[in-house]
Amino acid sequence: MARSRTVFSLSLVAAIALVAVVIGVVGGRATASGGSSGGGGGSGGGASGEKVDVIIRANDSSFWQTMLAGGIAAGKDFGIDVATFGPTSETNIDEQVQLVENSISRGAKAIVIAPGSNTALNASIDEARKAGIKVITADSPITTTVDGFIGTNNLQAGALAGRRMCDLLTAKNKTTGKVFIESSVAGIQVLLDRDAGFRSGLAEKCPNLDSSLESYNNNDIGTAASQVNDAISANADLVGIFADNNTSGVGAATAIQDNNAADRIPVVAFDSDPKENAALAAGTLDALIVQNPFFFGYQGVVEAAMATQGGIPPASIDPGAVVADQANMNDPAVKQLLEPPTAQAGG
Repeated sequence: MARSRTVFSLSLVAAIALVAVVIGVVGGRATASGGSSGGGGGSGGGASGEKVDVIIRANDSSFWQTMLAGGIAAGKDFGIDVATFGPTSETNIDEQVQLVENSISRGAKAIVIAPGSNTALNASIDEARKAGIKVITADSPITTTVDGFIGTNNLQAGALAGRRMCDLLTAKNKTTGKVFIESSVAGIQVLLDRDAGFRSGLAEKCPNLDSSLESYNNNDIGTAASQVNDAISANADLVGIFADNNTSGVGAATAIQDNNAADRIPVVAFDSDPKENAALAAGTLDALIVQNPFFFGYQGVVEAAMATQGGIPPASIDPGAVVADQANMNDPAVKQLLEPPTAQAGG
């Protein structure tokens, strides 16, 4: 069969998959893809056997390991040669830059990357694109040109968290006081957006709550727990906590447990991992804003392969986010997002 010359040139199957994904996104759902372990024998048409490197932000996080699992599954489904890489932690931006340069050297045809900075990888990504390598970014946009972006609108997702916090505090008749923001790393755009969205959502119906108090834990659970402990001790009028990633969420839940504060200080956190899920079930976290990193990896590989065949992927796709709590955490659609498959970077 001659290769299609349309923009959806990966294959008819991949085109249908992409259309289905877009319909799901328009419908506002953030459910994980089925068949998480992938299947052998898939055909990518003209893209079969193309080298696509998936570079995550950190190997020490189940969130990013789920993105890897999505990329690996897409590779199996469409016959694409997927290799996976990642730095040790989210703060190792230089290591991520080196991984992009390694992909150029090893002759990758496309790169799917969750950048740890919106500017620090620009030069290496520009170099890759000059070498003819297609680049799809996931989770966090960057300020140079790429071939497509897949990620949650973090302003909107943060606003979901703010609205939920307002609801939780209103139910406790607490309409004044301080809400502490436990953040991971200063200056990261996705976290800045989450925090800004949270404040905006909180202010919609709870304008008298003060959300100016904030600390940064450098993506360390122990530091996060200590900072939340300090915030509880130093602020008698502290009424709520927002944790803007999974590290911050686990740290916040630890501090809430240590202070026996689950009944009086609600916590809304971002993302999911086994420890956050356990805290949600135990009540030391009240809600999780859950994304779909499996989708980031799976759709990223589909779009990367499409681009290698002359196709034009969507400029931006937002799979959305959902609010998980004790009431819905065992619903099949939510449980699938809370307990997605994971994989380790293997090169």
